[in-house]
Amino acid sequence: MPSQTFVATLVANPLHPALSDALIARAAQALPGFSSTQWLDPNVAADLFFEGEDSALPLARERLSAALAGAPIDAIAQPAAGRRKKLLLADMDSTLIGQECIDELAARVGIGARVADITERAMRGEIAFEPALRERVALLAGLPETVIAEVLERNITLTPGGRTLVQTMGAGGAYAAIVSGGFTQFTGAIADRLGFHEHRANQLVVENGLLVGRVGEPILGRDAKLATLRDLRARHGLALHETLAVGDGANDLAMLGEAGLGVAYRAKPAVAAAAHASIDHADLTALLYAQGFARSAFIEG
Repeated sequence: MPSQTFVATLVANPLHPALSDALIARAAQALPGFSSTQWLDPNVAADLFFEGEDSALPLARERLSAALAGAPIDAIAQPAAGRRKKLLLADMDSTLIGQECIDELAARVGIGARVADITERAMRGEIAFEPALRERVALLAGLPETVIAEVLERNITLTPGGRTLVQTMGAGGAYAAIVSGGFTQFTGAIADRLGFHEHRANQLVVENGLLVGRVGEPILGRDAKLATLRDLRARHGLALHETLAVGDGANDLAMLGEAGLGVAYRAKPAVAAAAHASIDHADLTALLYAQGFARSAFIEG
């Protein structure tokens, strides 16, 4: 089989720039066919290029994980060709924001812990997403719709790097969409804040200003996320390798698996193990470094 060029991007959290020459040397020794290094941001991100057949990639990922064990560094290994993406699909809860919106709503009626437990089990894939969502939403019956705006203002925090990710990719012509198992009442606001082109999510049913404890059908879950990836890829005439998806839960797995690069962000263990790459230390700008953007090319929104 012919040899090709791969790249392993090492990324630290920008707030804690821990990537050193020593760590890069350790990673380089672990890579089969290592050829060269290029800094993208001093002490934060660097590309390590290596040559090999297709079988070299899983081996490189395994060796990098072992070589960097204990260091606060993420590694994304992929083919060097086609790493710049034209479509970004992102989960919202615990990915673009630091919270699970349904848990925040439940806290307002004193059942936060109960709902959070169901959420955690669903995100780990221990229970099916759709019935778990219906069960949790039913517990919110009678909550005033106005609480949504209050939660957005007081409780929801944006994940660092999210707006820079969307703005920088957008400046290069990429299309960005939120695809969430959460609710449009939240995804619309987050899409506006970060600059996404569109958002798709579930709808909390509201009557007379109150949540009635139902979610609009059909529920947007694992299959719908995958369908969205395929729909937007076809609509924009993109090849598979031109797509990037990021998420943290079990309902993201199909979308992450089909994307050209599927990234698990601070994800549940089963999701991190199945994704092409896992981000546990860096912020969302790691997805820009993974595409070969230097820090100087970032667009701050």
